[in-house]
Amino acid sequence: MAILIDETTKIVVQGISGRIGQFHSQEMIEAGSRVVAGVTPGKGGTTVLNRPVFDTVRQAVAATGAEASLLFVPPPFAADAIMEAADCGIRTAVCVTDGIPAQDMMRVKRFLRRYPKDRKMRLIGPNCAGIISPGKAFMGIMPPHIYTPGRIGIVGRSGTLGYEAASQMQALGIGVSTSVGIGGDPINGSSFRDILELFEADPETDAVMMIGEIGGPQEAEAAAFVRDHMTKPVVAYVAGLSAPKGRKMGHAGAIISAFGESAQEKVELLSAVGITVAPNPSVMGETMAAVLERQAAA
Repeated sequence: MAILIDETTKIVVQGISGRIGQFHSQEMIEAGSRVVAGVTPGKGGTTVLNRPVFDTVRQAVAATGAEASLLFVPPPFAADAIMEAADCGIRTAVCVTDGIPAQDMMRVKRFLRRYPKDRKMRLIGPNCAGIISPGKAFMGIMPPHIYTPGRIGIVGRSGTLGYEAASQMQALGIGVSTSVGIGGDPINGSSFRDILELFEADPETDAVMMIGEIGGPQEAEAAAFVRDHMTKPVVAYVAGLSAPKGRKMGHAGAIISAFGESAQEKVELLSAVGITVAPNPSVMGETMAAVLERQAAA
């Protein structure tokens, strides 16, 4: 079982004709993802990677039954592309694009709220690595060979730390059910809480690795959700313990502006609700292994 996508998910790639879109689409196809079409305005009627290209998402959905979209669309046009996908019946969208203006994402968030829950598109990202369900499918830019099928969920703001966690667990013989990169921007489509809720409901996920970083309230909200609703063990790592207050660090969301937004404060909040926090990124896998051993012995 996997959350969000599996081997049956029909995927359309918005921006498939570009160099980056084509490269990652090829990787997805080789890994078993069911890429059924691409969308590039003005290039309808052509093919890329033996997949038909359409001018609009609506045409692609009508012709192929696509239900998920991966976006490689430049920042000035990405918000419109996300809203186009939502308006055409796409259920899950992953936006890899970095550098989308915050005001554009505010428009997207308002736009998505107009849909009833049963028709509302789930957006992952922007500025994210995507989703992978090892052995089944992936939508994004992660290297699939470092993910082994298993029963541990991963959710993180940092794509590369997500890769590191998967690689460390693979070396210890621990597999992944699904890994979700929610992105590092201050305004994103899905939060830690949203993904933790899916993992809690997934019968084939036994524990979750959560990778946070400085800035924003999402880890505090996740801590409250874990305290009140999670029955599965959660292991966390928070990047940025040495980051100075008030200075932007890397991701657009990685700036401390209020209490509870520094890495140390987040570690304290997470630890207080029973989450096991890895002290540094080199022991994320070891920390998960120790938690699983304790769970098995209990």
